[in-house]
Amino acid sequence: MKNLRLIAAACLCALGLLSMPAAAETKEIVLWHAYRAEEKSALEKMIAQFNAANASKGIHVSTLVVPYDAFADKISATVPRGKGPDLFIFAQDRLGGWSEAGNTVEPIDFYLDDALRKRFIPSTLEAMTYRGTVYGLPLNYKVITLIYNKKLVPTPPKTSGELVTMAKKLTDVKAGRFGLAYSYADFYYHAALLNGFGGGVFGPGATPTLNSPQNVKSAELLLKWVDKDGIMPVEPSTALITSLFNEGKAGMVFSGPWFLGEISKDVDYGLAPLPTLDEAGGKPMRPWMTVEGVFISGSSKNKDAAFEVAKFLSSEEVAKVLAVEGRQSPANQAAYADPRIAGDAQLKAFRQQVEVAVPMPNVPEMSMVWSPATSAMNAILKKSSTPKAALDVAQKSVAKDVAGLRKK
Repeated sequence: MKNLRLIAAACLCALGLLSMPAAAETKEIVLWHAYRAEEKSALEKMIAQFNAANASKGIHVSTLVVPYDAFADKISATVPRGKGPDLFIFAQDRLGGWSEAGNTVEPIDFYLDDALRKRFIPSTLEAMTYRGTVYGLPLNYKVITLIYNKKLVPTPPKTSGELVTMAKKLTDVKAGRFGLAYSYADFYYHAALLNGFGGGVFGPGATPTLNSPQNVKSAELLLKWVDKDGIMPVEPSTALITSLFNEGKAGMVFSGPWFLGEISKDVDYGLAPLPTLDEAGGKPMRPWMTVEGVFISGSSKNKDAAFEVAKFLSSEEVAKVLAVEGRQSPANQAAYADPRIAGDAQLKAFRQQVEVAVPMPNVPEMSMVWSPATSAMNAILKKSSTPKAALDVAQKSVAKDVAGLRKK
């Protein structure tokens, strides 16, 4: 009888009527990023942890490092054609263009509940939102703040009046010493003053507002700092700013986390929020913030699994590792309760600054602002035009280009 049962089972197997349970098909999720050094190591550590925890679910993540300069173009060229990654990490500035292009970034409102939305610093989720739709989960942010030499500036200024007073005492143009040094001709840096006065580059409906009265006032204050107060070097390059600060010839700098790696180990420095503006009724300087988020490719064939990975990467657990080991400023709010992060002077300073920061516009029209705005800044600082006239020219140029875009 036993032999008969074995023969019957063998026959069923041969006929495909008796089979072993099939193993779950592995879903390979490809993630593109541009991280290097500590950021890369921290990210890959957490990806390995995810893979180990989700092997039984059949989800595996592989990463590919893409050079930053080529990143955006690679996304635009590959994803709409059904190629490229399932997920990618990038800043919000190209979001509007990718959304309008179609089949590039996947809307994720369907996946979001209140608990997930509340996970993030509100302004970072705002940066991932275009025309009312959320397209990515924020991971980290970058913002400029006040960086000061503790030997020269024992207590950082809290107001623009205090800033100028301190900076004047530290400035000796003949000796090449300045109270303040930053890339003030760069429109990105100038946005802290521009937004502080209540200005901006767009109004409702992405209508250009470069020549608004508030923007003009911000340029006039900058001219005062450069000319009347004389507290900053003329035409400061990135190399000059770094050199001045490292040599003890610049008491204060406006810059972001990218500058910290350039500071000499011999300089004892601190970070503090940018000062409030006496000239704007005590309102804070409001720098632009750039937010890196994780986006699902519109052409991904495994969107549900890709979202699980994105959700993991934006979790408190991962945020802590990316902050402590990767030196990123996490968008996850709960991460700041960790003593290692709460007690980190750098992370604490950027967290304070981001409370008043403004997400850099993510609309397609933003790409048309940079060149005219840069020309306006140059004209203003070289005295070839008044602030009002220079910004009028920039406004006309941007308005024309925006109108042309909308006719396409």
